[in-house]
Amino acid sequence: MDYRRHLCASDLEHLEDQMKGKKRIKGCKVTVFGAAKSGMAVASLLRRNGADVFITEVKKEDELKNEIEKLKQLEVGWETGGHTHKAIEGKDFLVLSPGVPTDLSLLKEALDKKIPIFSEIEVAYRFCEGKIIGITGSNGKTTTATLLGEILKLDKRKYVVCGNIGLPFSEVVDVLTEDYIVVLELSSFQLEKTQEFHPKIAAVLNITPDHLDRHLDLNSYREAKKRIFKNQTSDDFSVLNSDDPETSSLESEIKSRGFFFSTQGEVKQGAFVKEDMLVFRHLGEEERVIAIDEIRIKGPHNLSNSACAATVAKLLGVETEPLASALKTFPGVEHRLEEVATVSGVKYINDSKATNVNSVWYALRSTDPPIVLLMGGRDKGGDFTRLAEQIKKRVRSLILLGEAKKKIKAQLKGLVPTFFAQDLEEAVDLAKKQAQAGDCVLLSPGCSSFDMFDNYEHRGRVFKTRVLEKKDEI
Repeated sequence: MDYRRHLCASDLEHLEDQMKGKKRIKGCKVTVFGAAKSGMAVASLLRRNGADVFITEVKKEDELKNEIEKLKQLEVGWETGGHTHKAIEGKDFLVLSPGVPTDLSLLKEALDKKIPIFSEIEVAYRFCEGKIIGITGSNGKTTTATLLGEILKLDKRKYVVCGNIGLPFSEVVDVLTEDYIVVLELSSFQLEKTQEFHPKIAAVLNITPDHLDRHLDLNSYREAKKRIFKNQTSDDFSVLNSDDPETSSLESEIKSRGFFFSTQGEVKQGAFVKEDMLVFRHLGEEERVIAIDEIRIKGPHNLSNSACAATVAKLLGVETEPLASALKTFPGVEHRLEEVATVSGVKYINDSKATNVNSVWYALRSTDPPIVLLMGGRDKGGDFTRLAEQIKKRVRSLILLGEAKKKIKAQLKGLVPTFFAQDLEEAVDLAKKQAQAGDCVLLSPGCSSFDMFDNYEHRGRVFKTRVLEKKDEI
């Protein structure tokens, strides 16, 4: 296999063909960038299929004790404390974990040497025998993917929900048979290094400014999202939000059969709201699915998520009864507008998954005022001025923390009383002092968690723990 070490541009297509089967991974020399959950999963997948795997990670070895033990068991080599040339020398291809920046100088050098670079999703796809449903968007991905899983469960299908939702695609892919439906939540980071990835159904919920700390501008971010359709044909389906101009405009750029969802008007094919009912239309015929006031998850964004899930479910042949039943009973997902407790008449809501400005806007619209709002973290290039009108109308006071706190305060210009907290525990304590009976304390950060936490789940758990400690003190 030494010929792979000296690829020219004309060899790339041949290499991609070689990667399509499990047997053809054997003997390849691969480096995985990043030893977080998906990086470890893809390293394990490649190793158990015969690849010679190496992991490179910026964290120091003493921060990776559990991971190092697993790498030893897998007989995978590693380096920690930064990426060196060892990571690219003699490698057949590289795999990027989602959080690894794509503009690393070492990766640019690898591209100059014609070394292919793939995402973890791309590699896992090459092993997948099941039918893939890809779901992406700036907001609502986790709720929609999880809801679709619940629908498939009630319809007694074989399915798995994985990807950006927390369970890596690589962790489960090579045990899935062709009768499985794979519901994949996909971020822009996961999509931007795909090549052959080909979902049967691809859904885009919305496209609003997000991750502009990584993508140059909204158009670059849109292009990353659009890759979900890159390899689809007229035998496949796209599902687009007709209420979102950035999303609906994709219709003219894709080859698959177009379906839509809307909460604001009728669509030619797909799910929409009509006379307070969620309706599915196909080939001119309409089917009433459920009264919208029977859908358990509330808020305009969740009605949109439900319409998307219903459209995908109908394309999969799900009957109306299990679909409606799932919509009636699905409680939502952890860390997304999750009611934690009521303490001294104040309701505490965990919306840690709100990692961009648009998510906060939806959270404010879905939460009963007056609100004491907790925001902040690592800035993703967000424009917090977009929240000004909602904050003036619905927020009693604002408590800010993390790296972005000064930027947020400057952009919101003292619209409401504003306080700084050193950490989330102090933020909860300040919120308790500010809130009055009948108020809601809402953690909806509008930023990533990586300045202070491992991830948004960690941040949400810390918030819930502190709230419940306050409840115990009464």
